[in-house]
Amino acid sequence: MWQKLRKLTEVSIVKAREALSASNNNVPAALEWLKNDLVASGAKKAAKLQDRHAGEGLVSVAVLSAGNGLRVGAQNNAVRAAMIELNCETDFVGRNELFGKLAADIAHTAAFMSDSPADFAPYSVDVLNDTPLLSAVNPNPDPLATVGRAIQDTMSKIGEKIVLRRALTVFHEPTRSPELGHRLISYLHGSVNNPHQGRIGVLGLLALSSPRLRDLFVSKEFWDDLERLERSLARQIAGFETRSIRAPAHSKDETALYEQPFMFPGDLSGQPVGEALATWARAHDLVDASGEGGLQVAQFAKWTVGEPLESSETVS
Repeated sequence: MWQKLRKLTEVSIVKAREALSASNNNVPAALEWLKNDLVASGAKKAAKLQDRHAGEGLVSVAVLSAGNGLRVGAQNNAVRAAMIELNCETDFVGRNELFGKLAADIAHTAAFMSDSPADFAPYSVDVLNDTPLLSAVNPNPDPLATVGRAIQDTMSKIGEKIVLRRALTVFHEPTRSPELGHRLISYLHGSVNNPHQGRIGVLGLLALSSPRLRDLFVSKEFWDDLERLERSLARQIAGFETRSIRAPAHSKDETALYEQPFMFPGDLSGQPVGEALATWARAHDLVDASGEGGLQVAQFAKWTVGEPLESSETVS
């Protein structure tokens, strides 16, 4: 019976047996006992760990809608996503599956709950901690669980200090014009258990314009090529020391994305990213005979676990 309880709650064998003993081997009553015990023990554990340093952990991204899914319906045109940094004390716990699940659930909650009118907006950690936790995989989460309580519960199970350090949401309204579109780009470097988590995280917004955009988006070939380009752009931002999109006039500053040699397979490889994007747009008929149309990186945010917060501002 204790095996069933452990499977449902992930508690230790000792704690599972203690719960069953206290509830006369009644599993529902044991679950309730464990819930109450976890709240009490979690608060005590959090108090004991408060002064310890938590400098490891994960950047976790949740993408609810990547934008401009014209091929599958206009309701998918909005962009909605979030990125969070969840810290712990050791890299070992940062790779723990339970810690990763918590990070994924918090990112999912932030993406779902965001209502900021800005494309890229910081999400208050205090507000997020008090927000009901929405699971990324469980359709029936505990209705009483908040982000803060889930962090506290996980601290009790893992035995390390866990801190939600920062959160960012991305929301872009559905585009009304058929000639304009936006796509979310993302990449996580250093992933272990989950491709949406790592030590470096990138979220970016790609803006497209073309009189033919609606027709292009129903083309599988165009869509597949665009997704390859998006992945390469996000990796480029993550892999280079990327601090801005464009360099000042007459500058060759390679911390600017558009000045960097593009790490993209094929003929575009090695070209400055800005020139490569213009070439790609022409080759894929985004640009018409009059020169109208194209694509550009409109904004991006790049985070590294443990970096000074002032070094991680959104770039536009």
